[in-house]
Amino acid sequence: MAISDEQLLNFDKERLAHWDEGRAEHTLAGEHGAIYRNHLEIAHWIDDWVENMERNDVGHRTPEQTEGFIKGVREIAANLRQADLVPNGILLQGS
Repeated sequence: MAISDEQLLNFDKERLAHWDEGRAEHTLAGEHGAIYRNHLEIAHWIDDWVENMERNDVGHRTPEQTEGFIKGVREIAANLRQADLVPNGILLQGS
């Protein structure tokens, strides 16, 4: 079952450093909309995965290591949500 754009964009935007609703809408409607939708789906998967990690205490990490790992993974999800990694996205410019 396909996830609607509304569902894909249903996340806490306050946690993102550079959220821009207009950029998100423009990207969804543009040439790379399918890629961006895929990135949003991946970000949702990351959220579920991190929550499962937190609940089940997977791995042999110290609390500090786990906290740092989770922070890093959530940063990746944030970049996916902000359209930073679509072709010509801010993080891919000049690559």
